[in-house]
Amino acid sequence: MELFKPMNIGDIQPNRVVSEVKPEHVKCLIIGSGPAGFTAAIYAARANLNPVLYEGLQPGGQLTTTTEVENFPGYPQGITGQALMDDLKVQAMRFGTDVRWGLATEADFSGPVHKITIDSEIVIEADTVIIATGATAQYLGIEDETKYAGSGVSACATCDGFFYRKKDVAVVGGGDTACEEAIYLAGLCRKVYMIVRRDALRASKVMQERAMKTPNIEILWKHQTKGLFGDGVVEGVTLIKNKGEADESVVNINVDGFFLAIGHQPNSQIFKQFIETDEVGYIKTISDSSKTNIEGVFACGDVMDHVYRQAVTAAGSGCKAAIDAERYLSEKNN
Repeated sequence: MELFKPMNIGDIQPNRVVSEVKPEHVKCLIIGSGPAGFTAAIYAARANLNPVLYEGLQPGGQLTTTTEVENFPGYPQGITGQALMDDLKVQAMRFGTDVRWGLATEADFSGPVHKITIDSEIVIEADTVIIATGATAQYLGIEDETKYAGSGVSACATCDGFFYRKKDVAVVGGGDTACEEAIYLAGLCRKVYMIVRRDALRASKVMQERAMKTPNIEILWKHQTKGLFGDGVVEGVTLIKNKGEADESVVNINVDGFFLAIGHQPNSQIFKQFIETDEVGYIKTISDSSKTNIEGVFACGDVMDHVYRQAVTAAGSGCKAAIDAERYLSEKNN
């Protein structure tokens, strides 16, 4: 007997929500639709928590901007980021997750029932809230970053470095993240240029030493990115050397990949009044769990992970959040 009818992403349409006079009450509200959010939804739905998931500003999360994903288990031939997120969405909805369009704009965790405002007008009251809002990579703001997105521009060396084996790449940044990314890429690529706008690195001493001692890393001191060039894909970067000084000059270097390593901004702003975060804004969780300092509120994915930032680790943390939410409700009702 067939338990479930096969579903395609085209067969499913998220529910459109209309404003209601009285706040809607749900058992489990999931905010965010990346690997963490949809995995949490799969587990929560199978535990009969009847989860409601709001997709947010970027349905599918950052992964939808990635062309090819080769390191997510279960896809031996690789898969596009958009197709992977479509699969996760179908799976979540197959078990009954109520997926909706909408952006969480306000949070109130002051009482026993947690309140989230969607699109500044719809209020949802939830017994449990799973925050899976992710983090946004910081970009330089040049037009070419958008032009070559997925065609040579990346904000994750661990995700995309494999595609640049034995090629030349550039990493922008001078902090620990930039050094870590450059060292990682140096193990794969022929040459790694570090583009540093100052005459010194901001990274910790140990990371500076590692980067400087890596033979195929070349640090371009006092260089700033002006633009990228290439026919459809990145073929090089145009730099300004010694900007504002008497010997200012324009430098072109040939590279196949351009990696941004100037930081991420966790999407936690609306929760900060109630939820503990670190100095950057990453949500703090208790011990090895997904629990926050507020009972019944859980966090998973890149909004609480500044170390790994991978789709598979985000998915794993989404699983933990759903299990923690189910156990919380079970204990509360006993």
